[in-house]
Amino acid sequence: MREGKSVKRVTHEKIIKKMKHQVLYACVLAFVTVLRTLPRRAALSIMRGMGWAAFYLMRSARNRTLRHLTMAFGHEKSPSEIHRIARQVFLNMGAHAADALRIPRIMQNGIHELITAEGFEQLDSLSTRNESAILLTAHFGNWELLGAWGARRGYKVKVIGAPQSNQWLDQMVVDARNAAGYQSITRGSNTRLIVRALTEGYFIGVLIDEDTKVDSVFVKFFNQWARTPAGPVRLARKYGLKIIPAFIHLMSDDTYRVQVKNPLPLVFTGDKRRDLIVNTQMCSDACEAVIRKHPDQWLWMMRRWKNQPIGESLKECERNLEESVSQSPAG
Repeated sequence: MREGKSVKRVTHEKIIKKMKHQVLYACVLAFVTVLRTLPRRAALSIMRGMGWAAFYLMRSARNRTLRHLTMAFGHEKSPSEIHRIARQVFLNMGAHAADALRIPRIMQNGIHELITAEGFEQLDSLSTRNESAILLTAHFGNWELLGAWGARRGYKVKVIGAPQSNQWLDQMVVDARNAAGYQSITRGSNTRLIVRALTEGYFIGVLIDEDTKVDSVFVKFFNQWARTPAGPVRLARKYGLKIIPAFIHLMSDDTYRVQVKNPLPLVFTGDKRRDLIVNTQMCSDACEAVIRKHPDQWLWMMRRWKNQPIGESLKECERNLEESVSQSPAG
């Protein structure tokens, strides 16, 4: 009898959850539809206004942003400056969301009218030869627009990302990426999908600035230990790939700037564990360097440092730190 009630309760909870997800999806779809009908300036104003409201209403996210900015810049920036940057993070988040949701309109109006780029010649060269590479980026600037820009230039691009818990919203994201010309690979899915893409000459976009449950190692990020995905380095070593940092940031005139950096000078000595840490530190340093230049364009509310090494793991991290730093790029 109790088991029957338990099954009914679980079934009821699933139905309620499904209904909530459907309602949320319908609301988001309606909002996105309206946003895409508006002129860009109006859409940016609305979404920046929502970002401004979020800064004052979302207390937990605001405090986490302020705390993380203080961890990173407290020794060099005043509390008032950190507060200003934190507020701008939310405003920029709104602007980035506006343009990400309006990518179909941006593609129609001419994406290259909105974006200037530097360093992309090396991607042109690889693409012409149908050679794959790993594009290293972060939750920085408008990373969705970066993927659309690459696809419009004619690159074959796939990005590795986490699925949304709401299946309808997740499909919306997948459909939007497909429509923009680049595709998703679900994080943690069968690696054969990634290997197949590499053999077909795709650029694989990865974001490594998040603490997730994927294969990771501890390296420094803003002088704090941060659990960082090691997949890009493992792929680079196994398949002889270049890791090329590529970032996009919003300019003061509301245009975007794409910067494609030189490939990281990866070091492979045969000591797989050491090489994994040294090269993952390079990836982390590349992300940190661009965030330092434009701190208001990164999502500081993420729980980037939620896990820390302890015991023997901490000792190992400390032993590898000096060598890792010496091998890191100058940024």
